[in-house]
Amino acid sequence: MLYAILCYHREDVVCAWSQEEDDAVMARLAVVHDDLKAKGRLGPAARLLPTTAATTLRKDQDPPLVIDGPFAETKEQLLGFYVVDCADLDEALDAAKALAKANPGGAYELRPIGLFLPGSAEPAGG
Repeated sequence: MLYAILCYHREDVVCAWSQEEDDAVMARLAVVHDDLKAKGRLGPAARLLPTTAATTLRKDQDPPLVIDGPFAETKEQLLGFYVVDCADLDEALDAAKALAKANPGGAYELRPIGLFLPGSAEPAGG
């Protein structure tokens, strides 16, 4: 089963890290990444740019409205995500706990993924 691990944190905190602090977090995360890769569980991962670089399409209007920034005003922002291939939720939680230990603060949200590959010759789920 594929799971998305969505990484939430206060963007103002993360963006205030010095280069040394950011490098230290990334080095700790690399240890977890290497472990997940060795187990064949690590799929795509992305670190999103700040919400100041975001654009939102509000589709509840006609015509749709395009605005700068994220959709929701929250204390924590979605800063990135991992896709992990785990046998079950417990295994996915183990991966999230290892990531959390390496990167303090914020939250991880886990969601099962229903794979959808539009335009691909590869069948969904395979």
